[in-house]
Amino acid sequence: MSRDSLKTLFYPFDSGVIDPPGESERVLFLGAEAGYRLPQGFEASISAVQPLRPLYRALEAARADVAPEITGEDYDVTLILCGKHKGENEDRIAEALKRTREGGLIVVAGGKEDGIQSLKKRIAKFEWDGDHLPKYHGVAFWFTRPEDVTDAVQKLAKVPVRVDGLFEASPGMFSHDRIDAGSELLASRLPNDFHGHAADFGAGWGYLAAKLAEASPGTKGVDLFEADHEALEAARVNMMANAPRMPARFYWFDLTSEEPRDKYDLIVMNPPFHEGHAAEPSLGVAIIKTALKALKQGGKLMMVANRGLPYEQVLAENSKEYGETCRNARFKVLWAKR
Repeated sequence: MSRDSLKTLFYPFDSGVIDPPGESERVLFLGAEAGYRLPQGFEASISAVQPLRPLYRALEAARADVAPEITGEDYDVTLILCGKHKGENEDRIAEALKRTREGGLIVVAGGKEDGIQSLKKRIAKFEWDGDHLPKYHGVAFWFTRPEDVTDAVQKLAKVPVRVDGLFEASPGMFSHDRIDAGSELLASRLPNDFHGHAADFGAGWGYLAAKLAEASPGTKGVDLFEADHEALEAARVNMMANAPRMPARFYWFDLTSEEPRDKYDLIVMNPPFHEGHAAEPSLGVAIIKTALKALKQGGKLMMVANRGLPYEQVLAENSKEYGETCRNARFKVLWAKR
């Protein structure tokens, strides 16, 4: 997705169709990813925004000016690199409308798999002054920020969802509009007599951590690790709302490449196995290995996975003992001890 779409995003400047912003201008880059090359004459400073920790760290390594949250306003140009979530793409355009000065330029790019064509059609209905250009298996479209954006922002901004009447989540987060069936199965098997220190790896918006606090209120504390900064902030809200007495700490973390400093008596998790649009079981394998290293001697890992994912081998190779708690038509709950 990203590398071709990055080239698509900068192509209107590269080709001379759009004048590149000069040294005195400020550019906001939403959904930024590393690997872009600035076109000749593109002298403006770029404030990159990337809430996903692995992509953030890649930008940091490339010495980009990057943050997980949007700050500032009155930007001259806003660039938007689309992702796979429709609601998130529309919300980024809403943010661009709020953060770009009147008369400033907003440029959006993505591939077919990002729904760029339907997004372009949706934005075209506002009849703003702009154009589009296909390139590198994707499309870039752009428009001038109009004077009044109130109606557009209202229509495009993502609306937080109440899940099960108890949890707050937003489009773009994993299982943002319902409790994930795998996590629910794992939650039904959590201990009710746990009194040690626990962690939730890949905590999302905090469902498993909250359910552990409910099942074992004597838990000394739970640490939530999550790579999506926005989901982690939702987890803060959800833990305060659903487990206000449980000591909790929150870590914006890439568990595939960063190791927690503490050791735990119990780790619960529903590890991700998709990267972008593609299934990537090695992602789950990397997080499982990190989790097993983060256990105290005798500590226990409890995890849920799709039945077809071959995680038993990594458990066998990296734990003292392991087994299966239960399974249904779609998922299995596994455990391992260090």
